Amino acid sequence: MKRMIYGVDLGWTSQLEAMGYHWMDERGGETDIFTASKELGANAVRLRVFVDPPKEAVWQKRPDVRCLLGFCDRNGALAMAERAKAQGMRWMLDFHYSDHFADPEFQDMPEAWKGKSGWELERLAAEHTRNVMELLRDHGVCPDWVQVGNEINNGMMRPAGDLKKEPEQLVRLLNAGYDAVKEVCPDCRVITHLASVMDDVQCLPFLENFFARGGKTDILGFSYYPYWEKFESDSGKLAAKLKEYKKRYHKPVMIAEVGGLDYDEEGSYQIVADCIRALEELKDQDESGVFYWEPEAAAEILPDKYPLGASKLVGEKTLQYTKVLQAYRDYHCSQDAW
Repeated sequence: MKRMIYGVDLGWTSQLEAMGYHWMDERGGETDIFTASKELGANAVRLRVFVDPPKEAVWQKRPDVRCLLGFCDRNGALAMAERAKAQGMRWMLDFHYSDHFADPEFQDMPEAWKGKSGWELERLAAEHTRNVMELLRDHGVCPDWVQVGNEINNGMMRPAGDLKKEPEQLVRLLNAGYDAVKEVCPDCRVITHLASVMDDVQCLPFLENFFARGGKTDILGFSYYPYWEKFESDSGKLAAKLKEYKKRYHKPVMIAEVGGLDYDEEGSYQIVADCIRALEELKDQDESGVFYWEPEAAAEILPDKYPLGASKLVGEKTLQYTKVLQAYRDYHCSQDAW
């Protein structure tokens, strides 16, 4: 039986809890966010880790934009991983290799690593990866999957790992992370994560360089955000694109991030359902997966008003999931399958 991963990225949770927020279940009773996620069919959690994030866990992204980061240093990731494991959920760790969010626009070098040479950066990336993985292993919570980099279409740790300027160095940095993961947790599956799954112009230059230069990975993960990229969600087109990447590069594929407008419950539900339908067409994979990015939040409680959560504010500092994640339960997710 093919296993389907129905995931939730809960990276903001511990910070929101520290701010006094809590969650209600479908029946209106107070609940833990992990329990609420499981009741809707989620069976996996995705967490992130930064290198040296600011102590207040807030990033001044632009002069007029402040973002919550979540408590996502290595100890914060460990605490959340232990909660996920206690709930019997599998989990993914996402290395950003930055002191704040990394994505196609921002792939900033960690402050402490600036000015280092290529081989030193490879050593630092490997050391950071190894240290985090050893902490998790020693506490009995090795992740099931690890992302080495987050939405790295244009590279990571720029300028040293810039795709156009330092294509060889980029692959060496990624391979350093891969090797460190496998050294500590050999059974962990490593994911290479790109944004814009539907856009060949955004994905193919990275993938061609990565595999031509001996890039190491176990799974290709992609982000799927119709709202940001202004296209209509279509499960058939998504399935075709995933099959294309799978055939071309001979790697399993998954949706590492998805999201829809938090106030458009029906439309966002359909986006998640489209991902599930597309993944179900990959019949020669043992498992396929989709992870919703930060469903526990709502735009009105975030300083940057990020609009693609899947919760609503139903009382003073009280949140409740919308119907979006019911797509997981409606597509016959069962913990018994694990």
